[in-house]
Amino acid sequence: MKIAIAQINCIVGDIAGNAKKIIESVAEASAQGATLVVTPELSLCGYPPEDLLLRADFLSACATALNKISAQLNGVTVIVGHPHQVGDDCYNAASVLQNGKVMATYHKHVLPNYGVFDEKRYFTAGSAPLVFAHEGINIGVLICADVWESSPALIAKSAGAELLIALNASPFHMEKQSTRLKQLRQRVAETQLPFIYANLVGGQDELVFDGASFVLNAKGELTHELPAFEPVLAYVEFEHGKPVPGSIVKPLAIEASVYSALKLGLADYVHKNGFPSVVLGLSGGIDSALTLAIAVDALGAENVHAVMMPSEFTADMSVNDAREMANILGVKYSEIAIKPLFDGYLTALAPQFGDLAFDATEENLQARIRGMLLMAISNKFGSIVITTGNKSEMAVGYCTLYGDMAGGFALLKDVPKTLIYKLSNYRNALSRAIPERIITRPPSAELRANQLDQDSLPPYDVLDGIIEAYVEDDLSRDDIIAQGYLAHDVNRVITMIDRNEYKRRQSPVGVRITHKGFGKDRRYPITVRLTNFN
Repeated sequence: MKIAIAQINCIVGDIAGNAKKIIESVAEASAQGATLVVTPELSLCGYPPEDLLLRADFLSACATALNKISAQLNGVTVIVGHPHQVGDDCYNAASVLQNGKVMATYHKHVLPNYGVFDEKRYFTAGSAPLVFAHEGINIGVLICADVWESSPALIAKSAGAELLIALNASPFHMEKQSTRLKQLRQRVAETQLPFIYANLVGGQDELVFDGASFVLNAKGELTHELPAFEPVLAYVEFEHGKPVPGSIVKPLAIEASVYSALKLGLADYVHKNGFPSVVLGLSGGIDSALTLAIAVDALGAENVHAVMMPSEFTADMSVNDAREMANILGVKYSEIAIKPLFDGYLTALAPQFGDLAFDATEENLQARIRGMLLMAISNKFGSIVITTGNKSEMAVGYCTLYGDMAGGFALLKDVPKTLIYKLSNYRNALSRAIPERIITRPPSAELRANQLDQDSLPPYDVLDGIIEAYVEDDLSRDDIIAQGYLAHDVNRVITMIDRNEYKRRQSPVGVRITHKGFGKDRRYPITVRLTNFN
């Protein structure tokens, strides 16, 4: 028996386009001798479709497309993920298509409702197994979160399954693949059955699905692992009910996997939303430098416009480094001095400000002038503005509404500053892209004279450690202090995080690479008083 895993990149809502990808995958697999093709979770409509699932016309279109796919099959069995309306209930489903018909349909048992998942809002949980015979082997079907609990796989085995296949839309975060393998090996140990894990690939708003589909034999040994972050049609041979060992792609290191996720997330956001190109502010600092490198790798230099907007506080080396990097990568590069605009605003505001001292008002004004210029370029040429702020800044509000936060996609939104440096060094190890001085010089917003980030923030290793503990691990002040951080730093950082939810709520969507990003993962109220338990 030869099974094909169709690790495809779907677009949410593009039912016709997704159906075409499925049909093309089936045709190619059939030509290679495969008799069973497995697609990812909700492959017909894309994942997550969110409130599209509340529309009757959307569900009807999915049902029609499923029947059309089935009618085009000839001699190949296909498992397709799709929403399934039954009366007043909607299910996250997988159907077995065979001989021009929908032969059987499975309803997902375990509906995740944590982190980025919200499936109980839309779906009703199933309880029955689906086991079907194919070339003498009884195959049990599961869907994604079903494999994170014991019961669904055991129910399938009790119904006679000799092989388990799971359709997945499992989003990426750092070290997620090792967690998946651990979970699946537990299921294998419990059932003593081989397992095929077929995962979605592609970017969808803040989520990136990394693919990396795999196969385990009945001993829990890895026999196949597909490439991460790219669509692929791969084949698994079975002899006497056992998977014949095949290709195992070496897993990516942390920096490589994060860089690939950011690249794919940006490329799919731009392409799937129909933007012709991107524009970003290139400051001579490390955040914008990394953003530019990823943008070029994801989209091609010809589709990237970098704009340097120096002020009177911008160091000459910042301008020189920006010019050098733009030249290295071959992007369109512009310089627009903002001092004349800044002076004009100060003149206009002088009657209001009087003799008040220069402070964050003037700093933010420079950032907002830059944001206005980038948005003007975006409007005129149709390019989407890519913002360059990182997770450390977003956490503590070290960013300006309608300034450096102005844009359509926040690429580094979930990337801590300490990881920014590691990713920059990783990129330069591939080929020179970022001038070394950008990486080694102390970071500065350059919004006033002699400014350094560390003037108003703890050292980034301290800041990122506290952010990870408080935001990602939900630890209390006392727990974080017990880890060895100074109480002063902990109290200060937590206060800044709590106060700046209003800013984060207005920030663009950005790629999620940690297990808890500022987006679907973390939904805090803006108006809240947390002193009672912090």
